[in-house]
Amino acid sequence: MRTPKTVTLILASASVALGLSGCGGGAAGPQLEPARFVAEEEGPGEEYVIGPLDELTIHVWRNDELGATVQVRPDGRITTPLVADMPAVGKTPTMLADDIRQQLSQYIEEPLVTVIVNEFAGTFSQQVRIVGATQEPASIPYRANMTLLDAMISVGGLSEYAAGNRAKLIRFDRESGEQVEYALRLSDLLRRGESEANVMLRPGDVIIIPESMF
Repeated sequence: MRTPKTVTLILASASVALGLSGCGGGAAGPQLEPARFVAEEEGPGEEYVIGPLDELTIHVWRNDELGATVQVRPDGRITTPLVADMPAVGKTPTMLADDIRQQLSQYIEEPLVTVIVNEFAGTFSQQVRIVGATQEPASIPYRANMTLLDAMISVGGLSEYAAGNRAKLIRFDRESGEQVEYALRLSDLLRRGESEANVMLRPGDVIIIPESMF
């Protein structure tokens, strides 16, 4: 028969075990699917959307004097011959070309317009922003099939005091209209080479890397 002292020790041990279990596992939040270091197949991403400070070349077939190479102004507009203050931000190159074509059709018959993006900045919704304990915090243009590893290489990796396994990814869920937070394991990925810690990124993702407390 167990004594009261023995029962007390058993209960205390169970409590400690439960406490440790809660600290180690915890309530798991949303998880991201691992990504391959090299994709088996690569396809095009979402169609590019023009952002402020992008450099564009506008070409009007057989009317070279109406074309121009311009930089999108901070207010999101461009000006070319016969087209003043045309909104460009938020449009694809094809959409912008069509708007310019409609404007020029007042002056020439059936203009053929092409818009080429020479230098990319993109809108915030198409950038990946990396802040905190990294070598070079930055906003980088998203490119098709970009992974977490690709983004970290672009900013030079983690800083000396980074707590990489406490990093977070903030993503806007377009379907629900809510912001979702995911845990990242950057130290496992960059310092231990664990492939399962690599994940696919999406346009607009924000990666936050805290510093270690000691």
